[in-house]
Amino acid sequence: MAGNFSQRDFFTNNAIMPGDVQSLRSASPVGGVVTTNIDKVINWGRASSLWPALFGLACCAIEMMATSGPRFDIARFGSEVFRASPRQADLMIVAGRVSAKMAPAVRQIYDQMPEPKWVIAMGACASCGGIFNNYAIVQGVDLVIPVDVYVAGCPPTPEALIEGVRILQDRINSGAPRPQDPIEYMPEVVRDPNFGRHS
Repeated sequence: MAGNFSQRDFFTNNAIMPGDVQSLRSASPVGGVVTTNIDKVINWGRASSLWPALFGLACCAIEMMATSGPRFDIARFGSEVFRASPRQADLMIVAGRVSAKMAPAVRQIYDQMPEPKWVIAMGACASCGGIFNNYAIVQGVDLVIPVDVYVAGCPPTPEALIEGVRILQDRINSGAPRPQDPIEYMPEVVRDPNFGRHS
């Protein structure tokens, strides 16, 4: 392969490339110029360097922490920089159940994150309340903040969270629209996600 392909050939588009390398030919620059849409470059940069907020609520947080360890190594996907300040994060992974008392804090942390920002609901409790169908637990964090990706499981494995990050990266790269913020269409629920059941 090295005998058939050189850097000069790549930039002049004269190489005869075997196998899968031939597919790169369509994207190869001619004359040293690469053209693309600036939005694609920006989205690629955003998707390749997601910085999650250091934010865990319950048992799913243990699985979230495991993803940054050497066995699963979420750094391969550009998401190893867990930030302690929401002002430096662009991804919130809601890992665990959200209580009615915690819901305003979750919303406040989300509001403090700079745009653009994304949310992953990790586990059954964050997605729909899980087994806690009672007055104290919010029945889905999407009643408080917009959720981009739901990761199923109780608790989900680190591999499932990594797959959720990959799905989110694909959504960012494709320019998929964000879900509507619940504060825009149901502000009374955002202020009281349990509809007064806890009082």
